[in-house]
Amino acid sequence: MLTHIHIRDFVLVDEMELELDGGMTALTGETGAGKSILVDALGLLLGDRAEASWVRHGSDRAEISAGFRLDGLEQARGWLTEQELDSGEEECQLRRVISREGRSRAFINASPVPLQSLRELGDRLVDIHGQHEHQSLVRQEVQRALLDGFGAHGEALAAVAAAHGRWRALQEELEGLRAITAERDSRLEFVRFQVGEMEGLQLRAGELGELGEEHARLANAGQLLESCASSLQRLYDADEGSAHDQISLALREVEELAGLDASLRPVRELLTEARIQVQEAADSLRRYTDRVEQDPQRLQDVELRLGTLHDLARKHRVEPDALPALFERLAQELVTLEQADQRLEQLDNQVRESAGQYREAAARLHKARVKAGREFGTRVSAAMQDLGMPGGVFAVEVTPREDGRFTAQGSDRIEFRVSANPGQPPMALGKVASGGELSRISLAIQVIATDSAAIPTLIFDEVDTGIGGGVAETVGRLLRALGEQCQVLCVTHLPQVAAQAHQHLQVSKLAGTNSTRTSIRGLGKAERVDEIARMLGGIEITESTLRHAKEMLERVGGKAKPARKRRSKS
Repeated sequence: MLTHIHIRDFVLVDEMELELDGGMTALTGETGAGKSILVDALGLLLGDRAEASWVRHGSDRAEISAGFRLDGLEQARGWLTEQELDSGEEECQLRRVISREGRSRAFINASPVPLQSLRELGDRLVDIHGQHEHQSLVRQEVQRALLDGFGAHGEALAAVAAAHGRWRALQEELEGLRAITAERDSRLEFVRFQVGEMEGLQLRAGELGELGEEHARLANAGQLLESCASSLQRLYDADEGSAHDQISLALREVEELAGLDASLRPVRELLTEARIQVQEAADSLRRYTDRVEQDPQRLQDVELRLGTLHDLARKHRVEPDALPALFERLAQELVTLEQADQRLEQLDNQVRESAGQYREAAARLHKARVKAGREFGTRVSAAMQDLGMPGGVFAVEVTPREDGRFTAQGSDRIEFRVSANPGQPPMALGKVASGGELSRISLAIQVIATDSAAIPTLIFDEVDTGIGGGVAETVGRLLRALGEQCQVLCVTHLPQVAAQAHQHLQVSKLAGTNSTRTSIRGLGKAERVDEIARMLGGIEITESTLRHAKEMLERVGGKAKPARKRRSKS
């Protein structure tokens, strides 16, 4: 859900910051006041192309930022995690900066991102219903998801996805084996030779490191023994002046002094420990010299083994440490090649069987989609009649994919089709000519599919274009009902729609001597009455108009609440 938006030096806005709640929010104002500025700003945050004209005259750059609460939005949270952009907070921050030259920068949670990332995340956060902009409903994958959500096809979809996964894994294995089999004979002879050559070496993991250590010890055995003997002399074995003797002498003297001054007892303990450590070091050196021996034959064997391993690694173009793993892979390939015919037949049968299982699962899903599509179409068509489109028809076309390709979502092509006027054949939703009609159809679809909609914030820009009277009131009620399930922002010029809102924002244009600015502010209860009256009565506001406006708001149930405003400069 959109929690707040901050706009600076954008078109006619100096600076504005609004906090938004859930429910339905209406944006109203005089014609030409700039009611769509908030929608345009959000569009830029969602990845619209930036233009230099967006920057307010006299400013160096425009800046827009917004916060979105993520609780319950698993798709958006998952995308952020996948892109390593999740801040761990409950709110996600989007920011867009546009320079006077038209260049722009985008940020998600303070991290710079390409514009495409804004679009991908925006598709999971906001859907704008206007003049064919940000119309996720015209995308077939969204239409499929809405239909499946409406029909509660979760189990059928899971069955299709599982069957597709099994079929695809078997198909890939079969194709890989066929590729190997095509040149099996020559490959079999070659791999058999390689495995035989490496098998005789009895390779094992970690051997190279062990041989390296042993070689270093054998090659330097003389120096090691000589140096160890010298160290033993200094530490313990010298007749006079060894470290052990010197520490023992110091210890005896300190023991006597500690009897006179107790503060020297810690020194006595340290010298005692030092004498023990020296003795243990000498013992360790003696044990080491007992193990080290000069063995030229063993040194020669180790060097020969190391040379063999390095030669073999160069031959196979791998690191010497990787030879055991290479041997395992070649040995497994040899088994596969030797059993290729048998495995090919087995895989071929398994692929056919899994394809049959997939078709059965996809057929069950297709049947469920056709049934849900009929009901969905009937309900949306009924809603269209109430939205000023008498005789309008909405239909869901569920047909097999033309290419017959298997997918994890089934083998259906799903398309929303609509006829907004009687006598016209249904066309694809995205080809409906009127933006106002498309917005109202989108509203009907969203209301019917509310429970399955995954996008938390819906924006309707001039959804009431070309309607009035009872239809306008119906549109307002539907928007309010939709606002009970998700967040709805609606740009409107009709009082019947604005009166239904939970929150009301007024857009005003302020003209000065040398500049013009736009301001957006949240309205309280009394201010809402005045604004509704203005929308009802135009320039002259009478007592009768004010009573009518108050009555309209009271009829809604008195549930409207003012928008919170952090700061607004105009």
